Amino acid sequence: MSKLPPIQFGTSGWRGLIAKDFTFDRVRLTTQGIADFLKAEHRKKTSPLAQRKPTLVLGHDARFLGRDFSLAVAEVLEANGFTALLCDRDTPTPVISHTIRVRKALGGINMTASHNPAEYQGLKYSLHNGAPASPEVTRKIEANIAKRQAKNWQFQGSVIGTYTCKEIDPMPAYFKRIRQLVDFKAIQKAKLKIAVELMYGAGRGYLDTLLEDVGVKVTRFHDFSNPLFGGQPPEPNGEGMTEAAACVAAGKAQFALGLDGDADRFGVVDKDGTWLTPNQILALTLYHLKKNRRWTGAAVRTVPTSHMIDAIAAHLGVPLHETPVGFKYIGALMESKPIIVGGEESGGLSVKGHVPEKDGILACLLMAELVAVERKPLGKILKQLEKHIGEFHTDRINIQINPAQKAAILDRLAQGLDKIGATPVQEFITTDGYKFILPNGEWVAFRASGTEPVIRCYLETKIESRLKTLKSACRKILK
Repeated sequence: MSKLPPIQFGTSGWRGLIAKDFTFDRVRLTTQGIADFLKAEHRKKTSPLAQRKPTLVLGHDARFLGRDFSLAVAEVLEANGFTALLCDRDTPTPVISHTIRVRKALGGINMTASHNPAEYQGLKYSLHNGAPASPEVTRKIEANIAKRQAKNWQFQGSVIGTYTCKEIDPMPAYFKRIRQLVDFKAIQKAKLKIAVELMYGAGRGYLDTLLEDVGVKVTRFHDFSNPLFGGQPPEPNGEGMTEAAACVAAGKAQFALGLDGDADRFGVVDKDGTWLTPNQILALTLYHLKKNRRWTGAAVRTVPTSHMIDAIAAHLGVPLHETPVGFKYIGALMESKPIIVGGEESGGLSVKGHVPEKDGILACLLMAELVAVERKPLGKILKQLEKHIGEFHTDRINIQINPAQKAAILDRLAQGLDKIGATPVQEFITTDGYKFILPNGEWVAFRASGTEPVIRCYLETKIESRLKTLKSACRKILK
């Protein structure tokens, strides 16, 4: 029997294949590692957890065995003296994050693998402020897990699915906050028709209901629970939004909005059926909140996110911050500085006054608000912005490498490069991975996958035809 991989937290929790490495025993072990961390923190007088009640919010998305895994978590937590509050149905990640803050809980544990295929499940630990756990925290939890494993720790749990704990409905409090953040009067006045792609996921009854409550004519797609997600990963990218885009193209809706499996990521299709990239949506959000709402503060993006955000920030007089990949870094900055909007190219954003966690529901609603306020398609607003900031063309490719050569390739990148193909490098950034700034507003960045023999290459140019040239140069570098 092959040895199982160690339990490690990535950019957004621990994920694995159900029944292979993601099992009930390993979920209980991970929960015990979290419980050990929380008990140690709760005893510290200087810890922000010291004065809080020993309560944790639990939730899950629509994946296979989500509720059963959550109940297994609850049993271990309550055996350690904590109180578990389980959301009463599959629940979006941002809603769980908001509930942690409202309930003043010690934190939360969410069973989700986000947009991964159906065979995956995941465990995500969130801090007392609703933000994803920091690397410092997850390293402590991983160490606790390793100590327990070394002692052959085991937990004799109840028959799977039979344990019970207190349940809560997090929807009303979340709806109240979203109605404070979004201008629903403008949306109502515009009399919009919107296609909504729910991906069989936890966002059902959230985005669609909030829109319908103010008179939007909503056409729903995949608005029922299906743990197999229709045979496709629950990701609202161009492919995942195909049916909603067809609805728009047929004139049955003005544009389309979509959510991934746990509703922390968004997808948007414009009036002409074009899928807009997360980079473009982040740029539009910053533009809208600064220009139309007159919000003050800075913007924050991750290293491989488009410099279109920088250009709009400069155009509007907004300071900009750059962080490593992972919303935990964005969230930490949003908790410490006035940030108008923070986001990343993979499809997550949040705004000032909200949770330091990705919220796809809010992102979609802000796009509906922008269309309602300016009475223009999103693509037209982007074209008008390009007159001031120029064009930005971005892409991302995954390049397979020989696993035996991975260390050597990364070492070579770490030394820096003088050129990408024939293009000279002007600046070398190592905040996260290896980013090379080129002339004329171009750049490329390399990040190694932690789980596959793959290096991800991010590219941006001001001229679309240049993408092909830079892609070819990047492939040669990695070969």
